[in-house]
Amino acid sequence: MKSKILDAVGISTAALCLIHCIVFPLLLVIPIGISHNAYIDLGFLAIGALIVYRLTKQITNRKLKSLFWVSIGLIAVSVAADFIFEVHLPLIYVGAAGLITAHLINFKNHKH
Repeated sequence: MKSKILDAVGISTAALCLIHCIVFPLLLVIPIGISHNAYIDLGFLAIGALIVYRLTKQITNRKLKSLFWVSIGLIAVSVAADFIFEVHLPLIYVGAAGLITAHLINFKNHKH
């Protein structure tokens, strides 16, 4: 799969993850019977990790590679804390924003 397609999918997934993480807690305040499901976060993490793995095999810029993996790591820590301690850490927001930033930088650096 071409890098620009992976970047487009990665940006979309990270943006959806960020929207989910911001909007979902607001929906919990409204008494409509919605409960948090950590498996949704785990799904976003799995998709993101797969895309980052495929992209970083092609990237030579070490700082950009680090931004990708640190962002995935922050999301993974937050998801693990949710599963183990049932605590939703704000690291997931930083990780999602980091992934969006890394994908945008990677997309911009390509000659299309």
